[in-house]
Amino acid sequence: MGDAGEKSASTSEADPRLADLERDALVYAAVVDSALDAVIVVDEDGRVVTMNASAEACFGYSKSEALGRSIGELIVPDRHKAAHEAGLARYRATGVPRVLGRRVEMEARRKDGATIPVELAITEVKLPDRRYFTANLRDLSAAKAAETEIQRQRDALHQTEKLAAIGSLLAGVAHELNNPLSVVLGQATMLEEELAGIAAASATGARATQIRIAAERCARVVRSFMAIARQHKAEKRAVQAPALLDGAVELLSYGLRSNGVAVYRDYDGQMPEVFVDPDQLQQIVVNLIVNANQALQETEGSRAIEIRTFVGDDGHARIVVDDSGPGIPDALRAQIFDPFFTTKPMGVGTGIGLSISRGLAQSQGGQLGLVPSLLGGAAFELVLPLATRNGGQVEQEAGDPAPDIQPATGLRALVVDDEPDIAKLVSEALSRQGYRSDLAGSGAEAQALISATGGAYDAVICDLRMPDVDGAALFQWIKAHHPALAGRVLFITGDSLGPAAGRFLAECGRPFLEKPFAPGDVARLVASFSTLPRATPGT
Repeated sequence: MGDAGEKSASTSEADPRLADLERDALVYAAVVDSALDAVIVVDEDGRVVTMNASAEACFGYSKSEALGRSIGELIVPDRHKAAHEAGLARYRATGVPRVLGRRVEMEARRKDGATIPVELAITEVKLPDRRYFTANLRDLSAAKAAETEIQRQRDALHQTEKLAAIGSLLAGVAHELNNPLSVVLGQATMLEEELAGIAAASATGARATQIRIAAERCARVVRSFMAIARQHKAEKRAVQAPALLDGAVELLSYGLRSNGVAVYRDYDGQMPEVFVDPDQLQQIVVNLIVNANQALQETEGSRAIEIRTFVGDDGHARIVVDDSGPGIPDALRAQIFDPFFTTKPMGVGTGIGLSISRGLAQSQGGQLGLVPSLLGGAAFELVLPLATRNGGQVEQEAGDPAPDIQPATGLRALVVDDEPDIAKLVSEALSRQGYRSDLAGSGAEAQALISATGGAYDAVICDLRMPDVDGAALFQWIKAHHPALAGRVLFITGDSLGPAAGRFLAECGRPFLEKPFAPGDVARLVASFSTLPRATPGT
């Protein structure tokens, strides 16, 4: 050992160039071993000569395992091996490699069989008697995952922007639709009342009834749609679940019927009320029915959805939406509630319905999950808390009979609306309660009439969205100049979906009617003003 060391030292001292080569080799080896990318050196036959620590970590082979083995055997996926062998054969025949000096992306295989994306750059090392090839491979798994996540977030942002745009568009569409629908509903109702008891007009009265029923159905659909789209804090109260479930089915009835889907209801008639926000409950159920209907479009044979309600052993209400569709594969069951995850084709759905529905269920103190299907498809179970009255006051609900309104005399109202047909409808409804009405087509006209009469109106029924002076601005003017009249203002609106309108209605504390409305709705709310002191000029 001593003689060899002395001989090596003396050789290096005798030939400085050899010492430089030895030093350079050590530096090169240190650089390669410490490189963050995988480095594999192969000979002309494609057999591994050496590899660095990063290559061992990346591909799972130790250097001793890899030495002398074909690189194609080690890291080339099976489906690419034929092309790899063809490339080597072409190189041996022509001596011209095609990938030298280029950076290419490809797939590589790890020892455990997993395939990873890599970036490959090959350089040639020529020696006097042979040549080697150094393959630098960079694992792109993290970069590809980050790229995929960025694209997912970009798509999610795009979907969110689309939904926000749809919400803004919906407010305008609802306003335009609600005005004529209010006129149809109101005029049909009044015509039906006028013809009631007139034998000669029984056929006409029956037609008026049909128009009113159809208009009321349209009104329910519009209200349900607006309730789903409206953004507001949860307002929980005790509600009967069946009415909301039926409303969701009615909202989607045309799509279900045209798709040949039969809807069955199995309600527990003894189930108590649930304590929820009714709008949000209906939104959850609508989302579930929409998903079921879309799944059934690809189903051959019988297409059915069943809605079941019952009380579970834990004392919570259960609402199950079950379908006879293809169901959900086991591999996807854990992902279906993830935001923007969808199994639907491109352009069908947004992938947020189930995520939103689960969030809404949790905000109600409940839960939404998958349960075994009785129809062979997918069954979603909504768990909700039951209402407990605890002896508290129960508000009058939709099903309670309306109070009997007795017409008054000598009352004066101001109706403010830029839609003449709506203003006339409200005026006619008030005339049946003993009101004589003045009509104004804008907030500015209303200000002039109020000033001219000194504010001597018993009621002001005002549209919220109008040109020039809108309902909110008119109300602020009334509060400043005729504060006693501010307590007699009733708003009608088809735009409560808009954030500004919703915020104003919440802050002003005045009653309001959403279009479309029936004449009796106006009379019922205005009747509450009878308990206030009569307005006098100048107050």
